[in-house]
Amino acid sequence: MPLNRPDFLPTALDRRSFLKSASMAAAATQIPLHSLAQVAAAQSPRTIGPNDQINIALIGAGGRGQFDTRTALQVPGVKLVAVADCYDGRLARSKEVWGNDIFTTRDYNEILARKDVDAVIIGTPDHWHRRAAIDAMAAGKDVYCEKPMIHEYADGPLMIDAARKHNRILQVGSQRVSNVLYTKAKEVLAAGTIGKLNMVQAHWDRNSSTGAWNYTVPLDASPQTCDWPRFLGSAPKIPFNGERFFQWRKWKDYGTGVAGDLFVHLFSGTHFITGSHGPTKAYATGGIRYWNDGRDVPDVLMGLFDYGDWNLELRVNFVDGGEETEGFTFTGSEGTMDITPAAVVVNRVPREKAPGLSIDTFTLEMQKQEQWAYLQKYPQTAQTAPTTPSTSVERFAAPHNYNDTLDHMTNFINSVKTRQQPVEDATFGYRAAGAALLSMLSYEKGNAVHWDPEAMKVTQK
Repeated sequence: MPLNRPDFLPTALDRRSFLKSASMAAAATQIPLHSLAQVAAAQSPRTIGPNDQINIALIGAGGRGQFDTRTALQVPGVKLVAVADCYDGRLARSKEVWGNDIFTTRDYNEILARKDVDAVIIGTPDHWHRRAAIDAMAAGKDVYCEKPMIHEYADGPLMIDAARKHNRILQVGSQRVSNVLYTKAKEVLAAGTIGKLNMVQAHWDRNSSTGAWNYTVPLDASPQTCDWPRFLGSAPKIPFNGERFFQWRKWKDYGTGVAGDLFVHLFSGTHFITGSHGPTKAYATGGIRYWNDGRDVPDVLMGLFDYGDWNLELRVNFVDGGEETEGFTFTGSEGTMDITPAAVVVNRVPREKAPGLSIDTFTLEMQKQEQWAYLQKYPQTAQTAPTTPSTSVERFAAPHNYNDTLDHMTNFINSVKTRQQPVEDATFGYRAAGAALLSMLSYEKGNAVHWDPEAMKVTQK
C-alpha cells in the first residue's frame, strides 16, 4: 500500500538518520502501521549463494535508469522484478520492455517491502539519492546508486553510515572505475612510465541541446500522469512544471549541474588512476553562456584543483565543444598519457640529463670557458654525434563495442553475492562527488574553497 502522504514520509527504519538532516527534518511524522509492518518484514535479507539468481528492482526509470537496468540484465543470473517511477508513462514503458509480469508503482516503498527484491538500482534525480538509498539499505536491499552519490554534503556521511550499519553493498555508478582502459592507465602510472605526475587535464564537452539536458517533455505530462508532490520530495513546493520534472538537471533544487553530472566522472577516473582521495583546494569559474532558458546552473564550467604534488584542470562546455568528447591528459616528468573513450596512448619522452648551454651572447673567451666547464660536469655530451632522448609511443585500445557499464554492473552483482566491497563503494563515491561539488561551491562563492579529503568535509582556511 502507498504511504498516506504524497511527498514520501520517512520509514521508521531510517527515521533516526533522516532526522539528522536539517533540510528534511520538517517532513518527519507518523507512519501508517501497515507500512511499518511491510518494511520490517523485508528487513532481513535472504542468504545468497554464488550461483543464486539476483532479483533487482529499478527506482527511477528515466533514460539512465533504464539503460542501467538493461545492462544489469546482461549479467548472468539477474532478473528484474519491479520498477518505481513518478511518471506513469515510464511505468507503462517498463512493461512494454520487460513484460507485464513486472510489478510497477509510483511508491518505491512498495518495492522495498518485497522479500523477492535483493538489490535496487537508483536512477532518481540527485535530491532523492540519499533518501532512496538509505530507505533501501534499511530494508535489507543492496544499492547501485547513480552518480553523483550526493546532492548536498550532508548526504555523504549519512549514506556511508547506513551502508555500514545495515551491512549493505552500495556501488556508485561512475562506471569509468571499472573500465579496462582506466585499469591500464592505473598500471602505466604506477609503473613510472611517464615519470613523476605533475598535472592532469580532463574535459567532457557536449554541443547539443540533448547534451544540455533539454530532454523531451511528453505530450501527456500533467499532474495526473506525473506524481509531482512525490517527485519534489524535500525540494521547495511549487506548482507542477513539466520541464522541471523531465529536465531536472537544469535546476539546483533537484540536480548538481555539470559538476555532478560530468565533473564527477572525471574525478572518479582521476582518483581511481592516481589512488588519490581528493584535492585540498578548488577554484571554479563559468556561467550560463548560451542556454538562457531559465536554468540556474552554468552551461560552461572550468575548475582548478590542488592535489599537493600535482594539479587537476577540468572543463565542461555545452556551447562549442564540437562532437561529444571526453578525455584526459596525464603529464609526468618523462612523458604523457592520454585517455580517450577508445584507447590509452602513452608518449614517453625522457627528459635530457644535461641542461644545455645558452652562451651565444657571451664573449668568445667566456664561451670557451663555459664549454670546458660544461664538459667537465656533463662528459656524456662530448660525444661526436649529438644525442636526443629516446622516445616511444604505445597505444592500448578498448575492445570493439566495449561497454564499461556492464563491467561496473558485473562488479556490483558479484559484490552482492560475495559481500565483498565493490570497486566504487560509498566512501569512494562521496570523495568523488564531494570534490565535484566544490566546483559549484566555488562558482557560487566567487573564490577558492578548501576540502579535507581524508575527513571528507569542506574546511575554512
